[in-house]
Amino acid sequence: MILNQARFDEAICLFNAANSEDPHQEIVDGQPYPKELLYGQRMSACLHAVAPNAPEAVQLAARCQHIRRWTIPRQDFPMDRPGYHKWRNTLKKFHAQLASEILQQVGYDAETIQRVQALLQKQQLHLDPEMQLLEDVICLVFLQYYFLDFAAQHPEDKIIDIVQKTWRKMTPEGHRLALQLPLASEAQELIGKALNG
Repeated sequence: MILNQARFDEAICLFNAANSEDPHQEIVDGQPYPKELLYGQRMSACLHAVAPNAPEAVQLAARCQHIRRWTIPRQDFPMDRPGYHKWRNTLKKFHAQLASEILQQVGYDAETIQRVQALLQKQQLHLDPEMQLLEDVICLVFLQYYFLDFAAQHPEDKIIDIVQKTWRKMTPEGHRLALQLPLASEAQELIGKALNG
């Protein structure tokens, strides 16, 4: 339930404006779109399909999950596992801070802002049903839109490991929805190998 639709719409508009500046493009139906703008729209659409009555804070967090992500590139950190984790943690704090600034700007209360920040930083995953819902949506969007391109860049054993890790983050309902996604046969095959391995 949205308590103040105009305020919510303004926040979404500002999230979109921030992500529209992404210099990286993705082509959909022959049209180029800023990648993170498209990602935010896909997150909102998936959340609406999975949980149309999701709390307002979850809807906000879904839309700004990757806000201005391109400004902190992976290559700025060591290309090893500790470097990857440092990059991801830096991104979480960055997204939470930027979201906070925008939500303050449009008049959200401190409690809602803190909740959105906690969701973006994935605090208490597996203990928090709303955080878990957001994580399911993140995984579903990844599998539906980004998995095949990602898989093409890495050896199969690494992809299988990543699918298994992704699966462990999801709820049984998330698993059910993932298996219903209209995935290409190559993606279905890789997921099958991961789940049966």
